[in-house]
Amino acid sequence: MRVGVIFPGQGSQTVGMGVDAARTSSAAAQCFAAAKTLLGYDLLALCADGPEERLRETRYAQPAIFVANLAIAKGVGSALEPVVSAGHSFGEYCSLTLAGALTFETALALVNERGLAMQRAATHAEGAMAAVLGLDPDALRTAVATTVARGAGRVQLANFNAPGQIVISGDAGAVRVAGELAMEAGAKRVVPLNVSGAWHSTLMDPARDEFAPHVAASTVMPPHFTVISNVDAQPYTSVAQIKTNLVRSVTDEVLWHDTAVAMVAMNLDLIVEFGASPVLAPMFKRIEGAPKAITVSDAAGIERLQAQLDAAPVS
Repeated sequence: MRVGVIFPGQGSQTVGMGVDAARTSSAAAQCFAAAKTLLGYDLLALCADGPEERLRETRYAQPAIFVANLAIAKGVGSALEPVVSAGHSFGEYCSLTLAGALTFETALALVNERGLAMQRAATHAEGAMAAVLGLDPDALRTAVATTVARGAGRVQLANFNAPGQIVISGDAGAVRVAGELAMEAGAKRVVPLNVSGAWHSTLMDPARDEFAPHVAASTVMPPHFTVISNVDAQPYTSVAQIKTNLVRSVTDEVLWHDTAVAMVAMNLDLIVEFGASPVLAPMFKRIEGAPKAITVSDAAGIERLQAQLDAAPVS
């Protein structure tokens, strides 16, 4: 069975994520135990008990999502042998870790520094994000360009999640104006996102600059299966490319739809999303030729996936 694995990023966090897997799988539990040592606080307790407000803070959300996602995937054990993986935004760190390009310790250290840098950058600029539904990219780019030309502030396209679902990011006032112009241009809805900063925008330039030296100093290895970058929707071919894109991902657009299309082109039998809830898997229904895509979020899901993989015929 040719399996692709995907990991969601920030915004997918929920109280309780990864806890069930940690209670039933020693490999998953080890992820949280290692995180406690590396981070200096009990991440499993935070995931189990919250509070939700703290779990939404970027400095906690990014390490928590990374560890929980990876813990669930590790819970499947040796039955999981993906041929390709991708992650949405910093969810890519899970893919790179699963593929052996980063050790767990290196990836978590980078995710932690990334979250701290982004949290600090967000405190110096009132940023916002909003999902624009039902408008093509060119029309949305026009709305964004008009907003900037009017002097309303900084705003740009941030996440290309699916056709008709694009996230904009920037100064809070500029995001609001761009959303209004998008509605005038024919958007079906503009949905403000519950985030604490303008991720994937120029407001994160200070965070990118602060984070870059940590990436440069880290040990990165070639992945042992294909990892597709969400920055350019291309498979990684070198360590230098991985390091470059990890820095770029703080401010650059997330090309998730193109990344998903690239995965589908690899003739997969199954796509598995490891995360707290279905975020990315449902988007594959809109892609022609996509295989079945499921979300595994707890011990019961791990058991079902193990059974499915074990029952697959050997090629």
